Amino acid sequence: MIFLFIHRMSATFGKLQGRTLELKDGLNIIQAPNETGKSTWCAFLISMLYGINSRERDKAGFIADKNRYAPWSGTAMSGRIDCRTESGDLTLLRTTRRQGAPMGEFQAVYTGTGDAVPALSGPVCGETLLGVSREVFERSAFIRQAGLPISQDAGLERRIASLITSGEEDTSYSEAADTLKKQLNRRRHNKTGQIPALEAERREIECQIEEAEQLALQLTEAHVQADSHAKQEAALTSELAYHDQWEAAQQQEAIREAESAAQLAEQRAAVLHQRIEAEHIPENDTIGRLRGAIVNLETVRRGVEKARAERDEAMKVLLKAEAAVNESPFAGQTAEQALRDASEPPKVRPDLLPTALLSAALILLSGLAGYLLRQPLVLYAGLGAAIAVCWVLGRRARANARRAALLKRFGTSVQEEIAALADTYVKLLEARDTAQIDVNAKSAAADSLYASLSSNEQGILLEVRRFAPAAYDIPTADSLLRSCAVRRRELTEAESAAREARIRCDLQKQQVFSSPEGLTAPLAPPLRDRAAVTSDLEATRGQLAAAVSSADRLDGRLHAIGDPAVLRSAAAHLSAQIDALEAEYDAIQMAMGALDAANAALQNRFSPALGRRAAEIFSELTEGRYSGVVLDRAFHLSAEPAGDAVYRDAALLSAGASDQLYLATRLAICELVLPAENAVPIVLDDALANFDDARCAAALRWLKKAAQKRQILLFTCHSREAGFFAGDDEVSIQRLTDAV
Repeated sequence: MIFLFIHRMSATFGKLQGRTLELKDGLNIIQAPNETGKSTWCAFLISMLYGINSRERDKAGFIADKNRYAPWSGTAMSGRIDCRTESGDLTLLRTTRRQGAPMGEFQAVYTGTGDAVPALSGPVCGETLLGVSREVFERSAFIRQAGLPISQDAGLERRIASLITSGEEDTSYSEAADTLKKQLNRRRHNKTGQIPALEAERREIECQIEEAEQLALQLTEAHVQADSHAKQEAALTSELAYHDQWEAAQQQEAIREAESAAQLAEQRAAVLHQRIEAEHIPENDTIGRLRGAIVNLETVRRGVEKARAERDEAMKVLLKAEAAVNESPFAGQTAEQALRDASEPPKVRPDLLPTALLSAALILLSGLAGYLLRQPLVLYAGLGAAIAVCWVLGRRARANARRAALLKRFGTSVQEEIAALADTYVKLLEARDTAQIDVNAKSAAADSLYASLSSNEQGILLEVRRFAPAAYDIPTADSLLRSCAVRRRELTEAESAAREARIRCDLQKQQVFSSPEGLTAPLAPPLRDRAAVTSDLEATRGQLAAAVSSADRLDGRLHAIGDPAVLRSAAAHLSAQIDALEAEYDAIQMAMGALDAANAALQNRFSPALGRRAAEIFSELTEGRYSGVVLDRAFHLSAEPAGDAVYRDAALLSAGASDQLYLATRLAICELVLPAENAVPIVLDDALANFDDARCAAALRWLKKAAQKRQILLFTCHSREAGFFAGDDEVSIQRLTDAV
């Protein structure tokens, strides 16, 4: 049984300067913001297990690991891993002794001792501890966000083959296929290889034999053809001279016509120019400026209309505000007067006549009672009672009068409500004053815009009437300006046409062909066009030169070609070699066919199992959204939505769903290629970045369950993973910062 659990990593690697990362068994969540070293820790782990390829070089768009992860501080690259394996607790150390071989010095000791671990060296450390090669580990249990898709690899193929066949990992379909294909291409690849080369050599010898047999005949034919081409050349030269005479005559006629057309165009332009000058039509700049000013008038006019509309709206607001003020019981008063009236009760004079009559009656009754009873006390008591009644009735009369006056004016006698009416009246006064200010401002703006509009219109009309006296309004002025623009455009076009006609005439004069002296122009046109005659003449001259050259060359080659019997023997030997190579080519093709069939059988045994397990994991990650996964030999993935028999190509899924599909396949490969009893750690570098919260939670639940059998390191830049496992003692959560 092979297992590896990492307890601590210490690194001087890239931006990590003496940093240490403590880990636990099971699921470890390492949360860190971007650019704090998550991917660097992942690269460090790979480098500690499998080393750094010192022969790797930088390329366009690629930086070798030895340069990418060189310590920023300038110190030597080094690292340490404390881990637990089936052999016990181990400490792995890598240091740099030579600049060209970073982390090239390896040491593995039992933790707490200086005893070296036997048979554990730097080149085989990772494969010994994990049981798989670097290529297999990177394509299965080492999962980056940017590297989720699975690619083919010979090591992964050997690992798969070992699991489903004999258990040996020294056979790879792609390696064997490449070897056979190289042998096949060595013999024949399109037009290259041994067979095409020999066939070409044989054809060349056969051509030499045929050439030797035909050279004599060709030499005789070459002399005959040379004589015939010489006679044809003389005839075509005479025909071409006739063309020269005819074209010279046609050019003279064309020059006369071009001169006449140029003069007519120049006369028309001159007439238009005179008319424009006579009618005092302005230049295009003036016309454009005035027309632009007219267009701007429309903008100003719309501004005037808008300002007037705003003024009218402000006036309506003012009228409403004044109406509200007039409807108040404090109408006509200032704000201070209204507030004072609301705070001081009105002074009223009640009608005291009934009270006075009642008081007199009581006094008379009291006096009469005292007189009749002869009791002064009764008289005094009656008088006191009468006075008291009169005082009470008077006070009540004054209160009733004040209440009636308040109800009549304000509709209420409650002092708080009257104060509220006064406050409302003050606000209405303020609103009326504000509306008045707004009306004044908008009236002034409308009047200013209208004055500007009138001034601009008069200025434009005055300027237009200088050359168009009939322009007494803006529409007429605009129409006249349009007419002037048309006249100017006609003049410009006429002048341009005159210049072009003159240029054409001058060019024709420069290209005129001068007829030879003593010859008159022919009366009839040539039977054929010049191009045909020239083409025939050039072809004839080429044929003549070729015939002469061919005769000379044939004469020399007759002496250069060897004995025909020797050439036939060489051709027979080449044919025998070609037959042998063809037999080997057919045998290699049969071997490749058998290899393809064997690989297809292996794939048919492995792919369904991998697809079923990937489908189970993918269904868990997507909460049942997808039920099936299929993949071909090249690990090209497709997913089957639940309830839909049509498979969706991975490229058609969303970024999050495609990442979930690739992650599910990676995890399935880990289970099948790296069985659980090996307990190889799984490393995920931001592999859940594109997951939504629900699917991220499903993935975290799956990872926690898988972490019961192997150590899992999940590096993430999000906080949701840590938040999901908050309070869960079975999950280790660390938060890294960029601090040293």
